[in-house]
Amino acid sequence: MTVGSPLQGGGRRRRAKGPLVLVLLVALLAGGATYAYTQGHLDLFSSSKSKAHGAATGSVNAGQPGEHPPPVPGSPYAVALEAADVFRLHFHQPPRAGLVFDLRSGQVLWRLHPYRRLPIASLTKIMTAVVVTGRTTPREKARVTKAALNYSGSGVGLLPKGRHVTVWALMNGLLLPSGNDAALALADHVGGSERRFVRLMNGRARKMGLRCTHYVSPHGLEPGNRSCAADLAAMARVAMRRPEIERIVRQRQNVVRFPIKGGRLYLNTTNPLIRSGYVGTIGLKTGDTDEAGHCFVGVVRRGGRTLGVVLLHSPNVLEQSKKLLSKGFRTHR
Repeated sequence: MTVGSPLQGGGRRRRAKGPLVLVLLVALLAGGATYAYTQGHLDLFSSSKSKAHGAATGSVNAGQPGEHPPPVPGSPYAVALEAADVFRLHFHQPPRAGLVFDLRSGQVLWRLHPYRRLPIASLTKIMTAVVVTGRTTPREKARVTKAALNYSGSGVGLLPKGRHVTVWALMNGLLLPSGNDAALALADHVGGSERRFVRLMNGRARKMGLRCTHYVSPHGLEPGNRSCAADLAAMARVAMRRPEIERIVRQRQNVVRFPIKGGRLYLNTTNPLIRSGYVGTIGLKTGDTDEAGHCFVGVVRRGGRTLGVVLLHSPNVLEQSKKLLSKGFRTHR
């Protein structure tokens, strides 16, 4: 305490009497001792609490660079990381982060650096789809702007400038072949511009309690789009509850009406589990850039149970997701 302290400089004071000085010194020493004890107690409590949390979660990555605090407590979308993992699985070349979880309950079965914040490439489009479905109807028509045609990377490639395309067709182009042009067209339609739409995405992430997640574009081509496995699992839980999204991401191929010659557009999924015929796969999304590496969120339903897997910067998303999901179904009851 410094306010009102007799040891502070300032105006002229009369010299204190001996007994008064003694009383003041005793008070100050007692206060300092109390503060030291209290602070030490708080530090010890904080340290013990942190260690207990790490032991409970079975986390192997406490203090790792890029780690962020868990999602906001009480968020209905957050996965449950309090209990120990249901199974163990080690890879010779592991992903940089990963998670296996029960889609319905949010229980985590396996984790690897669940809060490590990393580039997510086109996994960004999961949030793009969530925002779009919350503000549009499938039959609603969006005008293809010039900005939507100024894209890089993967795209539908046949968006006709100035024409109107249904939100349903653009959503298929967004989620199946991972069209960056479809993402920009939807962003312009919903937000009025890409920048305003990105603000909607970040606002939605905050409302969902996602503390690792930040967006700079609706498609994810830039490394500034970042998240963590725990947040992506929460996003998957939300996305798979949206009928418009769930109907699209379970398809190997979809045919949509489109204002081109022939009137139809054939769109194929990039989902490696669906393409390989992995039994029960019903979603969700891939991502791939130099910075993010190969990323994947997969959802599989078997025997009344639905499990999800998240892999970030994986050397082989197909093999690693199959091993994780297969072990998850064998051990999870």
